[in-house]
Amino acid sequence: MKFRQKLQVPFEFDVVFTRDLFASANETIVGTLPVDQDQRRFAVYVDRGLLDHFPSLLARIGDWFAAHRSKANLVAPPFIVPGGEAAKNDRDIVLGIIRQMQDLGLDRHAYVMAVGGGAVLDAVGLAVAVFHRGLRHIRVPTTVLSQSDSGVGVKNAINFAGVKNLIGTFAPPFAVINDAMFLTNLDQREWTSGLAESFKVGIIKDAPFIEELEALAPRLVARDLDAMERVVIRCAMLHLDHIRTGGDPFEFGAARPLDFGHWSAHKIESLTKNEVHHGEAVALGVALDLYIASRLGKISTAQRDRVCRAMEACGLVLWHPILESKDSQGVLSVLAGLEEFRQHLGGRLTLTLPDGLGRKREVNEMPPALVEEGIRWLRDRARAPVASR
Repeated sequence: MKFRQKLQVPFEFDVVFTRDLFASANETIVGTLPVDQDQRRFAVYVDRGLLDHFPSLLARIGDWFAAHRSKANLVAPPFIVPGGEAAKNDRDIVLGIIRQMQDLGLDRHAYVMAVGGGAVLDAVGLAVAVFHRGLRHIRVPTTVLSQSDSGVGVKNAINFAGVKNLIGTFAPPFAVINDAMFLTNLDQREWTSGLAESFKVGIIKDAPFIEELEALAPRLVARDLDAMERVVIRCAMLHLDHIRTGGDPFEFGAARPLDFGHWSAHKIESLTKNEVHHGEAVALGVALDLYIASRLGKISTAQRDRVCRAMEACGLVLWHPILESKDSQGVLSVLAGLEEFRQHLGGRLTLTLPDGLGRKREVNEMPPALVEEGIRWLRDRARAPVASR
């Protein structure tokens, strides 16, 4: 005897763009909360790296909750979490967050706010998703990359056994609040590297976005906040549109278009022990896959070169010597990323490549000879005078 049970569970969450979120007069957080809820208990986790640039942040968060005590109750002073990949490489951090939530007596109607970069959002988000099978998670992304990509998605994960995002969940947040003011004090490396995800999504979904990035390049390099906010919003909307309309928000299928360029990027991160940051690795991976797409006839060499020049005009670097590293058998180390990516997909290898700028197509193989050829092309291109690229 067989019964087929079909459940449909709609998910809704607000993605809000604001400035100076923790100013006492800013009502953005309150505006995301249900009006008919009596008890609104909050725990807040803050990326340690933020405090170097915003030393008054913890006090401002405390002052904001004090000013809105009747609408949002902060149950403990904000907790501090290590930033960067350190947050994702140590599972004890996730277990520590779970213990803190248990000590506070948080229940499924409580709110846990994470303020920080994508790695901190991932670690806190995983803890929140598994504690009592899920509390209400409010993300406050603070980097270009997290505001435009990872912070607005539905995934949480940590690294394990040297594999990127091996342990994780699909758990939509309760809300996402992007505060552009957090971008003002990013170091140049983080300001620039986050733009890789904008190129990634533009290449496969929105060719006019590439044109906009080209036009805005001088302002982006000059750290124009209005220009960056414009890019972040457009990139976030493209990611949200794909998650909402792509038909596979929890990635049960074989294809993951938003991971274009990521099969090698994830491996580059692990090979360098995260010396190469995620956005920097994505830039390398996108450039490599652009070359391969051009050799397979899916984009022209003119389109490939144009996008690579635009990426460099925005400050992205398209070469790193780790691409040439080989294992003990003399095989390019980065090629191991293909098998890891296949396992992550759960079956047949399916990679997304552009099919003309602004469109995509899935392929099921990546010829190692083309990968090696593409790496040589990136190396030779990096050594050539800028005027000849």
